[in-house]
Amino acid sequence: MSFGIKLRVWGDYALFTRLEMKVERVSYDVMTPSAARGILEAIYWKPAIRWVIDRIHVMKPVRFENIRRNEVSKKTSVTKVDMSGNSPVCIYADDTESKIRQPRSSMVLRDVEYIIEAHFELTGADVADPGKHLAIFERRVKDGQCFHRPYFGCREFPVNFEWCDELPAPAFSALRRFIWKTAYLG
Repeated sequence: MSFGIKLRVWGDYALFTRLEMKVERVSYDVMTPSAARGILEAIYWKPAIRWVIDRIHVMKPVRFENIRRNEVSKKTSVTKVDMSGNSPVCIYADDTESKIRQPRSSMVLRDVEYIIEAHFELTGADVADPGKHLAIFERRVKDGQCFHRPYFGCREFPVNFEWCDELPAPAFSALRRFIWKTAYLG
C-alpha cells in the first residue's frame, strides 16, 4: 500500500520570504518544501508521522505583485509583571507616538496554485497501522478540516485545499533555483 498523497492548494497571494532579504519581503518563485510541509501539518499533525515532500507542481504561471503592508515592530510579551494588573497585556498599534506600526513593501506571488506530492514516514512513536493515518488525512481534506488554517507563508494569505486524484499537466517547468532546506548548527 502506498502512503503518498496529492493535495491541490491555491490562493490569491503567497509570500515565501527569501532568506537573503532583510527588511523588505521578497518571495521565492515557488512554494518552499518547508511551507508545503507546514500546510500538510496544519491539516493533519501527529507525533507518530513525519511528512516528506516529494514534488511541488506549479499549476499557474508565476506572477509577482508589489504590495505595502503595515507590520507591527514588536511582540506582545506576557510576564508575571504584566499579569499583576499594573500594565496592559496588549500592543496599541494605533499609537502614533511610539511608531509601533511600520509600513513595509512586499513582493508577493499573485494567484498561485500548486499540487503537493508527499508521503509520510512513521517516527516510531506509534505502532498503529500506517493506512489509518492516510485514511484520516484523506477524510480531513475531503471534509475541509484542519487543526489551524494553513497559509502561504504569512497568516494573511490563507490556503484553499482539496484532495487530488489525478495530476493535471503542469503549466511549465523552467524555474529558478531556491534554497531547499537550511540547518542551524551550533
